[in-house]
Amino acid sequence: MELIFEKSIEGRTGFCFGSSDVPDKAQISEKYLRQDEAALPETSELDVVRHYTRLSQRNFSIDTHFYPLGSCTMKYNPKFTEMLSNLAGFRNLHPLLAQLSGGERWTQGALQVLYELEGLLCEITGFSAFTMQPLAGAHGELTGIMLMAAYHKAKGNTHKKYVIVPDSAHGTNPASAALAGFEIISIPSNKEGGMDLEALKAAVNDETAGLMMTVPSTYGLFESHVSEIAQIIHQVDGIMYYDGANLNAVLGRLRPGDVGFDVMHINMHKTFATPHGGGGPGAGPVGVNEKLVDFLPVSRVVQKENGMYALNYRYDKSIGYIASFYGNFGVLVRAYAYILMLGKEGLRETASHAVLNANYIMRKLQKHYKICFDHLCMHESVFSASNQLERGVHAIDIAKFLIDQGIHPPTVYFPISVPEAIMIEPTETESKQTMDRFIEKMIEADQLSQTNPQAFKEFPKTMPITRPDEVKAARDIKTSFFQKIASP
Repeated sequence: MELIFEKSIEGRTGFCFGSSDVPDKAQISEKYLRQDEAALPETSELDVVRHYTRLSQRNFSIDTHFYPLGSCTMKYNPKFTEMLSNLAGFRNLHPLLAQLSGGERWTQGALQVLYELEGLLCEITGFSAFTMQPLAGAHGELTGIMLMAAYHKAKGNTHKKYVIVPDSAHGTNPASAALAGFEIISIPSNKEGGMDLEALKAAVNDETAGLMMTVPSTYGLFESHVSEIAQIIHQVDGIMYYDGANLNAVLGRLRPGDVGFDVMHINMHKTFATPHGGGGPGAGPVGVNEKLVDFLPVSRVVQKENGMYALNYRYDKSIGYIASFYGNFGVLVRAYAYILMLGKEGLRETASHAVLNANYIMRKLQKHYKICFDHLCMHESVFSASNQLERGVHAIDIAKFLIDQGIHPPTVYFPISVPEAIMIEPTETESKQTMDRFIEKMIEADQLSQTNPQAFKEFPKTMPITRPDEVKAARDIKTSFFQKIASP
């Protein structure tokens, strides 16, 4: 490749942009010069700033709108932790520096964060060790299932092929187990919303590799028979997997490792207020008890006798690497700072507020929307818009109505076992005033469904893109673009 312009400065070679370093035409080969002026728009800085500011104001974000997005925990991310993750000593480290000869001495702070965060997570959850590598909750799930598979392989349990998943589980649970090569058995819920124990007992046998549970469940309910369920699974040498998506509801009150679980992942954005949305960045650390420690991914951060931190790769039974380097480090720094900032009592208080807020909304709306389980919920509650459907208004219609009110819609049509489901999670970070306004708008939607149900077909009215004709979109799919890129 021919070099256009090169200048040496202090022994380095490259492009230089000082006022005396700008090349003139004589220094550039003729064939690289423009024949005409560049067709660049003549726009003032003020107009450009206003354009992008207006675009940003059209965005829904947790900094601008209420996000009662059930099962996804869209809560406020403190700016304090954002600042700490951007400290130069963290931000400017190259991921490979710790592996270089002598590089450990330049990365002690970063390695200490990973080491101490692991210790904090062990204390919070009751597990023996954690890996920080997984890059998202679903990635953590897959890692946990791989650890389950490694455990059975090491014991010669070649007949273990079934993973049991309740019907109230997150959709990623059966997907992760299937991706790891297991077959899935689904267990229905009973009328109280818990797992059907008789169906579970009938499904468990010597071929059961393990069971995946979310506690509290996707229904927002605590599984009161969790210890009995763990006993049933352990009797056939199965592994109990804890989906940590809803850990924020039980912080400081329940440690999964203490009630029979062997492995879990933590969705850091849901519990420890790290960024979420837009596909990342994410973090899904995985914790294990003693019988799975040897299978954890490498490398692991250890503290040597001299107090220095180092990376250890010497684990013969490890499942190996499951991600590049050591996880999304910047996200983990935020979680570390968040935990230190709140402390034991602060974390416990966040769980109390999350549960209080969810029950407050549930009781305020129960006269207007059908609730699936009429008893205390945990961090979220599940409603059904079946009453509104009788008037011709669907859950999706209510979601579109809320957009015009400046409120992000709750999760709708999930869990799939609830008809016209509306799942609401206010989180612990929302004020009573914000929740009261949301409640007011939900009641307004119910009243409008009674007086003018046809009005819902027009929502949202205030967005740049309004509601499409959903029937036409489903029946008249334009495939020309896909046909074009698929053609030889």
